[in-house]
Amino acid sequence: MKKYKTYLKYFIYLIIFAFVIIISYRSAKPRYKPEHYTDIFKDFSWLNDWPKWLDFPLMQPLNSGFDWLIAKYGIFFEGINFFLLGLYTSMKNSIVSLPWPLVIAAVILITYFASGRKTQTTVLVAFCTFFLGFLSPRYWDKCIMTTCIVVIGMLLCIAIGIPVGIAMARNKKVRNALLPILDLMQTIPSFCYLIPGILLFGLGAVPAIIAIFVYAVPPLIRLTDLGIRLVDKEVIEASEAFGASKKQTLWGVQIPLALPNIMQGINQCTMMSLAMVVIASMIGTRGIGDEVLLGLQQLNVGMATEAGIAIVLLAIIFDRITQSYGEKIQERTQPKKKIDL
Repeated sequence: MKKYKTYLKYFIYLIIFAFVIIISYRSAKPRYKPEHYTDIFKDFSWLNDWPKWLDFPLMQPLNSGFDWLIAKYGIFFEGINFFLLGLYTSMKNSIVSLPWPLVIAAVILITYFASGRKTQTTVLVAFCTFFLGFLSPRYWDKCIMTTCIVVIGMLLCIAIGIPVGIAMARNKKVRNALLPILDLMQTIPSFCYLIPGILLFGLGAVPAIIAIFVYAVPPLIRLTDLGIRLVDKEVIEASEAFGASKKQTLWGVQIPLALPNIMQGINQCTMMSLAMVVIASMIGTRGIGDEVLLGLQQLNVGMATEAGIAIVLLAIIFDRITQSYGEKIQERTQPKKKIDL
């Protein structure tokens, strides 16, 4: 039975491939096509160079689709834009208005408790936070802008990525359907995310947040899926034997045991979010990426280097906080080893 299913799958793929070839041939311009399609099998000169009649028409449908999307659901995207922009503006204004020593103290407290009271990690993060403004006073506000964009992008990734990862782990059909989409999101060039973002949300911080989400959410989804699937089946069977429902097993057993993997996904999500900062500055996003872009335009090595160091410091801050919090959770979830005296 399994063999016939495999053959059926290959047959479907063959039909799809033939359908794509027919569409390409029919949509080609008349001057590029032979007088009759049977001429293709008589004259094989088209094997030397790629034939112009074999050109899949993807650009026009995509442009038409986006035009239809904007015309039909423009109000919906305006609502998303208004919400995200309001969230970003409120967060940025609140943090910028605070005295800088208070901001550093808040970061130190967050790091201290998130890391499980690790002094070494707290001191490193405190040094990196202070050095952001010490590099150049104008970097302080720009780093806060970048931090707000990254934090909002991360919150979107967590709110959507973790439930999707859980759904993938619990349903094989969902997993098989989403894996190609995740592959596409991870391999398509980063600049391609910005074009639909500009069309749907205009210039500024919102398309940058959307681009961060598209670029950074796949690792979180994959690691959440992996963490849930790696939970020992015997533990799941034991919980079900004691009368736990699927929901209770998920929240009481699978998610706690998968938390180290999920936290690793959040850590990777953070690093990839910061990787989009410089690219997002090309569409009018204010932040520390502005300085890198300005240094590139002016061929100012010092400015670009300073701004690059500031981005590295931000990455260290986010990395140490998320990684140390993940280690703290891992210590709680792992069983303690008995010491034989």
